[in-house]
Amino acid sequence: KENKKRKRTEEVEKVSEDQCSSVVQEPPVKAKKARKKELSKAEKKLANRESALERADEEEEQKLFQSKAKQKKGASHAITKSVVNSDTGTTVKQQQKKKVADETVNRRTVFVGNLPVNCTVQALKSLFKGYGQIKSIRFRSLVPAEDTLSKKLAAIKHKVHPNAKFVNAYVVFKEECDAIKALNENGTEIASGFHIRVDIASKTSSHDNKRSVFLGNLSYDIGDDAVREHFSVCGGVVAVRIVRDRKTGLGKGFGYVLFENTDAVHLALKLNDSLLMGRKIRVKRCGEKWKAPQKSPDRSRAPKDRVDTTLTNKRRSNDSFVGEKAVPLKKSTKPKRLKTIPRNKAGKNE
Repeated sequence: KENKKRKRTEEVEKVSEDQCSSVVQEPPVKAKKARKKELSKAEKKLANRESALERADEEEEQKLFQSKAKQKKGASHAITKSVVNSDTGTTVKQQQKKKVADETVNRRTVFVGNLPVNCTVQALKSLFKGYGQIKSIRFRSLVPAEDTLSKKLAAIKHKVHPNAKFVNAYVVFKEECDAIKALNENGTEIASGFHIRVDIASKTSSHDNKRSVFLGNLSYDIGDDAVREHFSVCGGVVAVRIVRDRKTGLGKGFGYVLFENTDAVHLALKLNDSLLMGRKIRVKRCGEKWKAPQKSPDRSRAPKDRVDTTLTNKRRSNDSFVGEKAVPLKKSTKPKRLKTIPRNKAGKNE
């Protein structure tokens, strides 16, 4: 009996504990749920703010990354430019140094034009060795006898086109002052009918346009000496330059003449339309543009009456008026009446 009573009491205690726990535990659960609902709204706002901030941070990071990438690309491109040029395979600094070196070499180099085809290196050395030490001599403007031959081989083998009459050469001195001294050989007759032209090969050497004349409508196979003889009447000729084709050696139809004085230029301009090797040449100052003469369109002849009137009108002075004169208006001779001012207004003004 006692055991049964104990069991019953234990069961009653368990039920009471369960009921108490259910009664006690229910309200906090509801409160938690309510709190969770209230916190979710605030959390949403916070989450939105945090997500917006995170996005802004990510965008800033992306921008920084892109700017750094661009800077790296620009630096790498500049480095590639400064390091190696894709076309030539040399650096920009090396190219600049090369240009400076080439310019210094050109200042020490002398261009010799209008040489005969049979001219040799020994003949040029004997002509220029008195001015200083010569480092090298090279021939240019050679026309090979065959298309398969290069100009270098044609010069070595002496296989030049039979119609070619002259060649050019470059003489490189050791010192720049020696090259300047060698300019004294300009205009010397190295062979019969070949007056050489000697000039510094540097690009900075200026050409005096005031003492020069431009020639047009020249014959393609004309020589420098023919032009020299034609203009020697005007005065002392310093140099003759005829522009030629590099491949064929034929002239392009124009050239230049440099005189000793500007007075010779005025005389040379009078040789415009003069005949030279069967062609009427054009002579004008250097720098002036040549305009082709414009052909007047064919017009029907005007009657004699109109022609006479136009001639008479042209002969009249500029002061004379041609046409109908306007008749001036006659001014009235009546004297103007003075305006009368009423007394009331006159008293007020006083």
